Amino acid sequence: MINEEVVNTIEGLQSATIGTYNYIKDAYYVRNYHFFTEYASDNVSLSGTTTDPLFYAYNYQHQKNQANSEQFWRKAYQAIYGTNVVIEKVPQTEDAIRNQLLGENHYLRAMIHFDLVKVFGRPYTEDNGESLGVMIKTNTDVTELPPRSKVKDVYALVISDLNKAIELTNSSKNNTFASKEVAKALLSRVYLYMGNYEQAYALADEVIKSQRYALLSSVEYPKYFTKSPEENAETIFAIKHVLSDDRTWGSLGSMYWGGSSGYGEMYASLSYRNLLNKFPNDLRNSFVVAQYEKNADGSVKTDAQGKPVFQKRNGYEKHFISKYSFQNGYESLSSPVVLRLAEMYLNRAEAAFHLGKQAEALADVNVIRQRAGLSGAALFSTDNMMGYTSVLDVVLDERRLELAFESQRKFDVFRNKQTLYRNYPGTHLASGQTTQEIGYKDARVIFYIPEQDMVVNTNLVQNP
Repeated sequence: MINEEVVNTIEGLQSATIGTYNYIKDAYYVRNYHFFTEYASDNVSLSGTTTDPLFYAYNYQHQKNQANSEQFWRKAYQAIYGTNVVIEKVPQTEDAIRNQLLGENHYLRAMIHFDLVKVFGRPYTEDNGESLGVMIKTNTDVTELPPRSKVKDVYALVISDLNKAIELTNSSKNNTFASKEVAKALLSRVYLYMGNYEQAYALADEVIKSQRYALLSSVEYPKYFTKSPEENAETIFAIKHVLSDDRTWGSLGSMYWGGSSGYGEMYASLSYRNLLNKFPNDLRNSFVVAQYEKNADGSVKTDAQGKPVFQKRNGYEKHFISKYSFQNGYESLSSPVVLRLAEMYLNRAEAAFHLGKQAEALADVNVIRQRAGLSGAALFSTDNMMGYTSVLDVVLDERRLELAFESQRKFDVFRNKQTLYRNYPGTHLASGQTTQEIGYKDARVIFYIPEQDMVVNTNLVQNP
């Protein structure tokens, strides 16, 4: 219930807004969202089975009573309720502070609905959003139990809220809070996922040209994820974690990095490494750290052919991923990056391709490749496609290289009506299998609506 004493003061409303930022930082939200998105991609390879329901996200064997999908659903709607408290209580006025608060809550409500509809609703581009998405909640009436709205209607709310955030936010608060540029960056992604390439291009272009953000230099780039968000000129929006938020064994990094507080069970896939290793000098190699057997003197063991011997778990080579480790030097601390400038270049590149600007698309791809330390023949042009026949495939592979492990790859594949190929070693393959290929129309591209929530709200309809 709403505490009227709290929400009737500007200080109380500010505290309520901070509370919503804390909701999206909660493990039930940020950790589970990561499982649903990145673990279902072709970037990762799990080295063992587990009783944690993250396994069902990884192997596409979703359950109707899956604990982590129920946790995510409920925490998301709890956070949406928090945004609605402020939106209902704060009228739009000439007061810049109140308008900023109102804008931040519109941004948060948009982001959370967008995350929900991506997890539980079909890709927009599959049928122009005609299939069922999720419940839309824009009020604090807890007795209202709405049915699922169509995907296109959820997107319409997201767009409306983001445009409102752009209109209302006026502060240059740091990149752990919403701002005009943060809302524009997310809206660029929303339009890209819809196939509205004119708007995706225009908004990415505005964010790039705002000059509020800058790509890290090639020298600084390998240290990107060791920086706190405020120290990082490239980060547009991140979910801030400080040392007191460090979940150690329960952190995102614990599955990727096996150290003093990490399981180290989820590795970079052979498929991803093969793409990355086309150019050994690519600085993105620094985010994948092979683990080798060591001799007594600490040197790396080699086999009879002189090749280094990998450490293995259950027969799977260990290739740790560092993007969620070592913020400020702490092994399991990280602030998950939601939006960054590199994505805006790649959004603009993908949109440019669809708008018939192929050379421009390749130029934006090259900006990202040059920052990754590549030059000369390693840069694309219409005369140097390096074996590709489609500029779109160039852009999508560059998105994969640059944004790996950042919860985007799965959506990039399915929204482009492509198949996700997971034909590499890992426990997603049943005994004797060598392939797993997920088509964009596969039922388990999305998750079941949590069974317990369907009991509470009989207006909900289950996914096939």
